[in-house]
Amino acid sequence: MAPPAKTLYYKRARFVTHLPEGPRYTASHHWLAEEEPGLWRVGFTKFATRMLGDLVELGFEVAAGDRIEVGQTIGSIEGFKAISDLFSVARGEFAGPNPELQSDVTLVDTDPYGKGWLYRVRGEPDGASVDVHGYVAMLDGTIDEMQRKQQEGGSE
Repeated sequence: MAPPAKTLYYKRARFVTHLPEGPRYTASHHWLAEEEPGLWRVGFTKFATRMLGDLVELGFEVAAGDRIEVGQTIGSIEGFKAISDLFSVARGEFAGPNPELQSDVTLVDTDPYGKGWLYRVRGEPDGASVDVHGYVAMLDGTIDEMQRKQQEGGSE
C-alpha cells in the first residue's frame, strides 16, 4: 500500500482544505497530476467544486485521441444552478474522461483529488500552471477579490 500523499493545510475565511503537494495547479482551479511520463490526470480543486455547487451532469465534446489545446472548450459541467463550459488545462491528445463519473458525478465533489478526477491528457500541462505554493498565492488573491467585492456590495 502506498503511503498517503503529502498535503498542505490551507485555511482562509470560511474555506478550509488540504492541497496535495505533488500536482500542478492552474488559475482556473484545476490540478494536473502526472501518472506516467507525459500522461496527466486532470481534476477540479476543492475550491472549484465549492464554487460550482452540487453537480448533476458532466459531458465531453471531444473523444479519446482528439488533439486539444489549453483553453479549448472540451465539454460542460452542470450543477443545480448553472451549466459551465469545461476548458482544457493541457495540450496534447485527449486520453479520455473518467469512466466512474458516468455513474456517479458526485465523486467530483466528494473526492476531487482521488476518484473524482475529470479526464486524462497525453501531452503537457498549461505552461502557466504552478506548484502548490503558487496555487496558495492564487487562492489568497481570489479570496481577497471575493471579499473585496462582498464588502462593496457586489455578488460572489
